[in-house]
Amino acid sequence: MRKVERYPVEGPNALWQLYSTVSRWKGIRNFIFIQVARYCPSLPLKNWIYRRLLGMKVGEHTAFALMVMVDVFFPERITVGNNSIIGYNTTILTHEYLTNEYRLGDVVIGDHVMIGANTTILPGVTIGDHAVVSAGALIHKDVPPYTFVGGNPMTVIKNMKD
Repeated sequence: MRKVERYPVEGPNALWQLYSTVSRWKGIRNFIFIQVARYCPSLPLKNWIYRRLLGMKVGEHTAFALMVMVDVFFPERITVGNNSIIGYNTTILTHEYLTNEYRLGDVVIGDHVMIGANTTILPGVTIGDHAVVSAGALIHKDVPPYTFVGGNPMTVIKNMKD
């Protein structure tokens, strides 16, 4: 089960009430910096943007590939360990705005993790150290350390410690 905080809303769906949960300025500011980072060819500069301007916790030698989309409204809830790779066009979400509620959850990605291209990581999941996530996966629950996962829905392909 994902670890998310649930906040019920009344009236129109939660997305219509977005700016009562996060400031417009924060959303606009983060969007601009995220777009710069998505196209930035320099990994040190990209990580500096994530750490210093967006408040993410990013380990040493972590590499975000081209077009990675981190959560616009709550990027500070993302932690990525050392020497991990986040593949091309991956989306990392820490929020969900639904019809009757919105949910927030931290995303924690461990050390030496490989995440394939076009993966979506949902709020409230932890991906353990040395895990491998195949391209195109939907990560909707925790991934244990030393595990190879993939698919939609995500399934364990192999335990790499065996």
